[in-house]
Amino acid sequence: MSQSPTPDGPLRRLCWIFPDRESSRMAALWHPFFWDLYAECAADLGLRWTRNAPESVSVDATGPGRPRVYVDEEPVTPEDTLFITALYSLPYQSMDVFNQYALYAVLEQAGFYLPFPPQVSLIGNDKLATLLYLAGSPVPTIPTVRIGTGRDIGKHEYEVALGGMTYPAIVKPSGWCGGGGINLARGPEDVRGLASLAQGGDTTLVVQPYLGDGTVDYRVYVVDGEPYAVLKRTPEAGSPVANASRGGSMEFPPVPPELAEATRYFAEKLPIPFFCVDFLHDGTTYWFSELEPDGVIAPDHTDPHRTLQRDVTRARFTAYRDGHAKWLADGARPLTLDHRTDLP
Repeated sequence: MSQSPTPDGPLRRLCWIFPDRESSRMAALWHPFFWDLYAECAADLGLRWTRNAPESVSVDATGPGRPRVYVDEEPVTPEDTLFITALYSLPYQSMDVFNQYALYAVLEQAGFYLPFPPQVSLIGNDKLATLLYLAGSPVPTIPTVRIGTGRDIGKHEYEVALGGMTYPAIVKPSGWCGGGGINLARGPEDVRGLASLAQGGDTTLVVQPYLGDGTVDYRVYVVDGEPYAVLKRTPEAGSPVANASRGGSMEFPPVPPELAEATRYFAEKLPIPFFCVDFLHDGTTYWFSELEPDGVIAPDHTDPHRTLQRDVTRARFTAYRDGHAKWLADGARPLTLDHRTDLP
C-alpha cells in the first residue's frame, strides 16, 4: 500500500473521543497494545493523532455562522480535523455514555466528518440491535434473546421471552466488548443467577444458544467495503470464549471465501470507511455474531515488527483520510445511514 508523508488535502488531525476512565494499570497496558501504534501510523500518513475525553471539547456557538470548536483550547475545523466517535460503554464508562452521544450529535451538527455516524454506535453497541439491523445477512444470525435487568428482576418476567431458548446457552452483556461478562448457563436457573448479578449495574443481557466447545471466532476487518484481513480466535480448552483476554489464541489466516462473499452485504448496509464483523464457526456452519465499529487490531505476537497490525491500521486511517476528502468534495453533508449516497 502506498503511503504519503503529508496529507493529500486539508486534513491534519484524527481526534479520538474516548472516556478518560482507565486505571493507571490499564492505561499502561493499552498504550503499547494499540494507542501508541495508532499515533505512529497516523504520523506515517502525515496526520496528528490524539485521544481526547468528551469534556476536552468546547464549542462556542454565540455568533452567527459555523460554531467555533476547541479541543484542549486548540481551535479545530471540519476541514482540518475529523472525530472518531465509536461509543464505549464498559461498566466504568457508563456515566459517560450520554456525554459521548450528546457530543457526537453536537459535532455532527457543527459540520464535522464522523467516520462512525452516531447511528452506527446505536446499532453496533447493542448486540440485538446489530442483528436486527443486519438480519438480511447471507451468513445466518445467531438466535438471540435480549432481557433487561433492574429492581424487579426477582419477578423473572423476562422468562416469557426465553421459552424457545436451548441450553447450554451463552449469557453476556448486550453492550460490552473484549469478552467481558460472558458466561455459560446450563439452564434457566443459571440465567436467573446471572440476571440477579447483572441487576447490580442495570446491565442488559443477551442470551444465545451455545454452539459447542471449540467454537472459533473470526473477525473480518472491512476497509472501504472490502475484507482486508481476518483475525481467527480459538478458545483454550474448556473456555466458551475465544477472546485473547480469556486465554484464546490468535492467528491471521486468509479470509474464508464464505465470509469474503458476505462482506458485500455488510458494506452495503454500513457504507463507512472501516468496521469489523465477528462470525462464529461451530465446526460446520458460520454464524453472524457481532458488529464492532472499532474492532481492536490485535498484535500478532509471532511478528515482533507487528507488520499486519500496522498495515491494517494504516489502511484504516487512509480510508478515513480519503473519506474525509470525498466528503469535502461532495459538499460536506452529514453522514447518515439513511442517506447512503452521501457516504464514501
